[in-house]
Amino acid sequence: MGKVTGFLEYARRGPALRPVPVRLRDWREVYEPQDDSTIAEQGARCMDCGIPFCMQGCPLGNRIPAFNDRVYRSSWERAAQQLFSTNNFPEFTGRLCPAPCESACVLGISSDPVTIERIEYEVAEHAFTNGFAVDRVNETETGRRVAVVGSGPAGLAAAAQLRSAGHEVSVYERSDAIGGLLRYGIPEFKLEKSVLDRRLSVMRAGGIKFHPNNTIGAGGTPLAVLQRNYDAVLLALGSTRPRLIEVPGSELTGVYPAMSYLEASNRALVDGAKSDLDASGRDVVILGGGDTGADCLGTAHRQGARSVVQIEIMDRPPEVRPSDQPWPTMARLFKTSSAHQEGGERIFSTETMEFRGTPGVQEIVVRDQLSGETSKIPATLVLIAAGFVGPELDRLGLSTPTYMTSRETLSVDADWRLAQLGGDTPVFACGDAVRGQSLIVWAIAEGRSAAAAIDAHLGRGVTSLPSPVQPYALSW
Repeated sequence: MGKVTGFLEYARRGPALRPVPVRLRDWREVYEPQDDSTIAEQGARCMDCGIPFCMQGCPLGNRIPAFNDRVYRSSWERAAQQLFSTNNFPEFTGRLCPAPCESACVLGISSDPVTIERIEYEVAEHAFTNGFAVDRVNETETGRRVAVVGSGPAGLAAAAQLRSAGHEVSVYERSDAIGGLLRYGIPEFKLEKSVLDRRLSVMRAGGIKFHPNNTIGAGGTPLAVLQRNYDAVLLALGSTRPRLIEVPGSELTGVYPAMSYLEASNRALVDGAKSDLDASGRDVVILGGGDTGADCLGTAHRQGARSVVQIEIMDRPPEVRPSDQPWPTMARLFKTSSAHQEGGERIFSTETMEFRGTPGVQEIVVRDQLSGETSKIPATLVLIAAGFVGPELDRLGLSTPTYMTSRETLSVDADWRLAQLGGDTPVFACGDAVRGQSLIVWAIAEGRSAAAAIDAHLGRGVTSLPSPVQPYALSW
């Protein structure tokens, strides 16, 4: 696909970043636009490799060589048709996905892989700009009703698919706005919320009903009520219980889970009120070296932190693919995000031993795992970005071994149905609540697959919806 000799003629060229002093003064996305001719060249780099391992690397099975070829030929509408047929929200994944497809790109064996993620972004943006179809519409109504609990990427993908099959879909969200972590967990400089609102407008126009400020379970609408009022219920709760660091002083004021900080920061942009968790003028320490830690880093820069240190307990990853992580696997490599380029210090192979301060945190004690030496780092705001341990199931009455796996996620069968739960109306589950903390592309894939299972149930075993993945536990 693409130009037969394109990978020999053109180098990988991603978008330029806006200058650091400029982008730190606002919350806009960090990349400069690319012109269509440059994007066409990047599409031309796609090799006629015979077996598109990139498609295998993508949980959604995106037809990557097909839309790369269409972009190379400036056939943007055909490219959009290919992309939206397998991915409900390429405008999200084109900004937020870590691109396992690029790790599996054949060109990446001996050169830089194709800029698949950015091409995906460009196809999505061209579609919205030019009025191409960005969702699938079914004018035939089935008369069946489905409730989706949770409005993150898994819940939204399932809702979109179920509506495309003609079912009446209602999405319930306990927060005051729809979007899940897309709304309050992802910083504006990575996903401007106008992009999310644009997609929600499309979904509302398609007939999907959204119910924010609506808790399901204890303190809200019982799950049994949804079962009585709907023909199927889908739990897309996410994995929202943070993994904390239980060391002396962890109870001190100023020590917070990363997501609490990111949510407060995102809310402050909406209401204009400065949060108590604001990093302005503070010495910030971020514990965790992943994407969430980088999100905290970029946010702290924009709020005017006095200093920022990001600490990772793991060793510094290699810059080239190690032998024990061969192509086409997604290797753990050293990454420098746009937030890292903006400043701050990164420390690896370091364990947190203690938080100290009176009355709030003022410093942390850490130990170098290579030398064994301990040291102190000033810290008046500590953000724990150590991941998540599972969904919040207590309020639903599902936090028992009957409904949970050994990883404290929801247990489902091969049809995404919640194991052992009674009632005439079946309850399904998908996304991080089943898989555990994972990537946005996996959430969308599981939402699509769960929607296919629900449609098959409502259609007496028949569905036309695609099912790109199986439940995670069944892959063990």
